[in-house]
Amino acid sequence: MEPKARLWLRYVSIFVFLGAVFQTASAVTHYTIPEEMDEGSVVANLVSDLGLDLKSLSKRKIRLDVVANKKYLDVNKDTGELYILERIDRENLCPIKSVTTCLLKVDATLENPIRMFNIELEIMDINDNAPRFRRDTMHLDISEATAIGERFSLTNAVDPDTGSNSVKTYYLSESDHFSIEIQTGRDGSKFADLILKKSLDREKQASHYLILTAVDGGVPARSGTASIIVRVLDTNDNAPQFDKESYTINLTENAPIGSLVVKLNATDKDEGTNSDIFYSFSLYTSEKTQQTFSLNPDNGEIRVKEIINYEDFRIYDMEIIATDKGSNSLSGKCKVKILVTDMNDNHPEISIKSFSSPIKEDVPVNTVIAVVSVSDKDSGENGEVDIHISDILPFALKESSDNYYELLVSEPLDREKVPEYDITITVTDRGNPPLSDNETITLELLDVNDNVPQFPQTFCKIPVMENNAPGALLSSLTALDPDLHENQYLVYFIIEKEIVNISMSMLFSINPENGNLYALKTFDYEIEKEFLFHIEARDSGVPPLSSNVTVHIIIMDQNDNTPLIVSPWRAHGSVVEEKIPRSTDKGTLIAKVIAIDSDSVHNSRITYQFLHNTDATLFSLDQYNGEVRTMRMFSYRDSRHQQLVVIAKDNGEPALSATVTIKLSTVETALKTYADMTEVPLGYDIFSDLNLYLVIGLGSVSFLLLITILVTIVLKCQKAKPSKAAPLCRNSVISERNSTIADSTLVSNDAYWYSLFLAETRKGKLVVRQPVPKGTRYIVSSLPRSTGLTETSDSAASTLQVT
Repeated sequence: MEPKARLWLRYVSIFVFLGAVFQTASAVTHYTIPEEMDEGSVVANLVSDLGLDLKSLSKRKIRLDVVANKKYLDVNKDTGELYILERIDRENLCPIKSVTTCLLKVDATLENPIRMFNIELEIMDINDNAPRFRRDTMHLDISEATAIGERFSLTNAVDPDTGSNSVKTYYLSESDHFSIEIQTGRDGSKFADLILKKSLDREKQASHYLILTAVDGGVPARSGTASIIVRVLDTNDNAPQFDKESYTINLTENAPIGSLVVKLNATDKDEGTNSDIFYSFSLYTSEKTQQTFSLNPDNGEIRVKEIINYEDFRIYDMEIIATDKGSNSLSGKCKVKILVTDMNDNHPEISIKSFSSPIKEDVPVNTVIAVVSVSDKDSGENGEVDIHISDILPFALKESSDNYYELLVSEPLDREKVPEYDITITVTDRGNPPLSDNETITLELLDVNDNVPQFPQTFCKIPVMENNAPGALLSSLTALDPDLHENQYLVYFIIEKEIVNISMSMLFSINPENGNLYALKTFDYEIEKEFLFHIEARDSGVPPLSSNVTVHIIIMDQNDNTPLIVSPWRAHGSVVEEKIPRSTDKGTLIAKVIAIDSDSVHNSRITYQFLHNTDATLFSLDQYNGEVRTMRMFSYRDSRHQQLVVIAKDNGEPALSATVTIKLSTVETALKTYADMTEVPLGYDIFSDLNLYLVIGLGSVSFLLLITILVTIVLKCQKAKPSKAAPLCRNSVISERNSTIADSTLVSNDAYWYSLFLAETRKGKLVVRQPVPKGTRYIVSSLPRSTGLTETSDSAASTLQVT
């Protein structure tokens, strides 16, 4: 059993014995227990103390009356013990501290028969509450002038416990200025007084923080604390003091009025109005000093009041007083000495004695354009001056005599770059700080004709579409001249140049004022493709200056020429009739359509197409070279007459075209032509043995017809024997019409030559183009087939000379 439980049991036993004695007299059962016993703790054995039968206790239904709506006690019906049902707090049960004895009265009731017992429980106090101050913090305002030994009442602490468990004494935290004295009231309560044991000084320590502790007499003792904040109230016991006792100030003359000389600062250790300070001059300060300087009474600023001249006064002495605003005002003072120093207070002066403006831009270098003089009223270094101008200007200053300077041209001038100059002449003395003055003069430059008119480019290429309207604007050729006035006025004209006895002024015209170039005629690309000439721009200066630009007129082609078909040759109309053998092989060249176009390369690009083809499966046309070839061999179902319409179309926009109609007739005999010869065919096939192909193509023909055809071929070979260098051609294409040579007015180009070659070879002649030495002409000769390649018959040859 714990010591605490044994102690409570001893108390209960003693008081039960005393209660039994008392019961004999008053019939009241009395028990004494300490407060705060644990729930379930046994107070006493009620059955034995009341003399009841334990066995009949449950049947008689013993019960205890509830006190103050709380049931603190109950009876164990099995053991008859009275035990604690709920903790008992003596301070809550008996709140009145003057009551020394706290009793809890309970009536126990039994039935069968009904019987009542009076039970008293005396609740003994234990030290379960610590002392507590009504306020955790106490504030005290104490003047620093309070006398030693002064007493100040403090709030006492309270303890709900009674007797020795209540407040017993107080303790104060360590302090040099305060102590406490404990007092006892009539009711035995304890309280403390705060006593001042040392004088206070607010300037040293404005606040004091103390801890007051209250301790009760319980075992173990309990305590509570409270804070004491002592605020020391100020008294005017400190005089204002300046930062320094004396000040020496250097002040330059001519200091601006209102400028700050010095700001004095005095401090007062007091607070509130006792520390508020105002400043004033003492009686020892002269009137002249007070007229020259002002003193701000609130912040102690001394400022310049009048102009200060070093030559009038060099030293100013003054005495300043600082006074606080306490009830018994106190004051402090200091001395101020102001030393006036001389300063560079005169600006140097500059004067323009002579100046020439405007001047020509081609003025020679070192030309004098102005004379200036400088001066300074100061003396010594303050009177010495330096003069200069900007280094980026093309001018220089040269000293001519004492304080006189000449302004010279140091570099060539160019009005077109800078038309005028603002020349700032600056003069600076050598004082500290230096003073300066400046003078700005404006120099204007007159223009001279020193700039040649300039075109944006020296070569101008102008495209012109042919068939232009006369008078059409071709381009605007404008030159620039940076000069002014008449030196800038330009006149444009064409430099004369003849082309095939035609002057340029007959082909082109230019506006002399603005340089607009016009065409005077309509140009034809096929005749004139370009022109090259010069245009000159000349100013109106004296002497005049000029420049020119090379103009390259390029005539642009239009698709204005229709293609001309030169092959196959047709004597009359646009229909060509040809005869071909029905035994012609696949891929044999039937005809070659050649067209020429005098437009430019792009527009003259010719393509060929069939406009009409009797049998699309029989003939093909190459769209680029115009060759008409067979796509297969003729059959007996094919018509004897075929018609082809070929269109030659150029590449222009819109495209132009020409057509030719070729009528083909098939014959049963083997005929020959020379279709695939080159430009100078020194070796080519004249004969072809069609024997094998005719047998295959005409297998249904009788053997007699075949013999007849072979005899015919042999006879033909005997009439015209070929050269040994010319092998026979298996398939030949012949023309029965008489071809003629075109007249000599046609242009002898390759297309015409090829058409001529075809025409002459169809007549059984060799065609040879022979160049003429040292010339641009050539001779086209037509030779009979019966002659050799190296022979020329004057009687049989026809010659065409083309220039």
